[in-house]
Amino acid sequence: MQIAPRLWRWTAPHPEWEAGAEPESPGDWPQLVGSVLFESSDGAAVFVDPQLPLDPAVFWAWADERVHGKPAFVVTTLEWHDRSRDAFVERYAAAGAAPGDVELLPFVALGETMVWLPAQRTLVPGDRIVGARGGGLRMCPVSWLRCLPEKTTLADMRAQLEPLLALPVERVLVSHGEPVLSGGAHALARALS
Repeated sequence: MQIAPRLWRWTAPHPEWEAGAEPESPGDWPQLVGSVLFESSDGAAVFVDPQLPLDPAVFWAWADERVHGKPAFVVTTLEWHDRSRDAFVERYAAAGAAPGDVELLPFVALGETMVWLPAQRTLVPGDRIVGARGGGLRMCPVSWLRCLPEKTTLADMRAQLEPLLALPVERVLVSHGEPVLSGGAHALARALS
């Protein structure tokens, strides 16, 4: 789905998803996960946390039209969001860095690097901010923080993510749940309050 000029988001079923997870458990996430393609001002294709859909042939035809010989980059927001990363790297000889109009926002203690697209006023988080049931945003379940080496609490996460509130966010393209396509700053402030 095209979100804005030069910006697309698609969803695909994650192969490791399991039905029936306990609410707020580490496995409590929707089967469909979101991925993003951004075309930078210099024409580079930037894929964020790409997951191939069930019909890869149709998807590759669509993606090939967008890349069409341009430089490509694959950004992974968390180490376990490698998803279909290797297939994209191989197909497009993609690099792991990103062009200048893509800002990587590392939150080292949270194990995540979010992607900020200033020209699009779009934030692309990995797992720390997710879509809320019924719309909007929320912080991830506390159980998702167990994988971090430090004992991180929701209060710790709020404090670390607070600098995001200074960004002029219009959209938040989450990996888990529905994206926020307008009023992103407000939705983000509510999620972190």
